[in-house]
Amino acid sequence: MTNSITSLAHHIDIKTTTAYLSEQSVPEDERFIFSYTITIANNSDESIKLLTRSWQITDANGDVSTVEGPGVIGQTPNIAPAASFTYTSGSMFKTPVGTMEGYYQMRSKSGQLLQVDIPVFRLAIPNILN
Repeated sequence: MTNSITSLAHHIDIKTTTAYLSEQSVPEDERFIFSYTITIANNSDESIKLLTRSWQITDANGDVSTVEGPGVIGQTPNIAPAASFTYTSGSMFKTPVGTMEGYYQMRSKSGQLLQVDIPVFRLAIPNILN
């Protein structure tokens, strides 16, 4: 299952697509693995640098975990005007459905700190939800 969520803030467009990784999942052990691909498009007039990320991850049981840290996938990319940066990462859940949401902290070339929200998106095994 793939879904797509787009957020636009500070002329930064965030697009999220998710997929269930059945070959890495072990449902009988409550191990559901998902990938998510995020594209950050800079539609502003100046370069931006992604500094940190903050995620709130919630499973179908209501268990919440927070993940925070520098950059994404070991990188703190600079994104030029009219350019984009795409990365893929993953998350493991104990349930076949979960959600993620969060924000990126970025700095514009002129020094302005920006918080760009990532709206909640769902990760779910195919055909579990109508």
